Amino acid sequence: MNTALWIIAGLLALAFGIGGATQLLLPKERYGALAASQQWSEDFGPGHIKAIGAIKILCVIGLIVPPLVGVAVVLSPLAACGLVLVMAGAATTRFRRSEWLLMGGDVAYLAAFAFLAWGRFALAPFDA
Repeated sequence: MNTALWIIAGLLALAFGIGGATQLLLPKERYGALAASQQWSEDFGPGHIKAIGAIKILCVIGLIVPPLVGVAVVLSPLAACGLVLVMAGAATTRFRRSEWLLMGGDVAYLAAFAFLAWGRFALAPFDA
């Protein structure tokens, strides 16, 4: 189970690290024009988008770095919980915009982060 959780964490960290970096580095106009799935950014100001990107980056760091260095390993499942909340906000935005198919993807990410948090809290904690 530990290996599966590491693989899931690594893949999610890669995806959200790239997404968060994109939100931080690109101007709002360029970020919103990347793909049709980024049209949610029309509802938010540039500062909000940068803040969401920063939260994603911090959570990705918390997901991977503490268990790698063996310090404050409880931050890893807490970071997964933080990303559950980020994805709940994303799904809510998609719901409000009636973007049902894209909302399904957000809910899938939410479920993956919830599974990861549960796995690290209960199934295969780092301190076990």
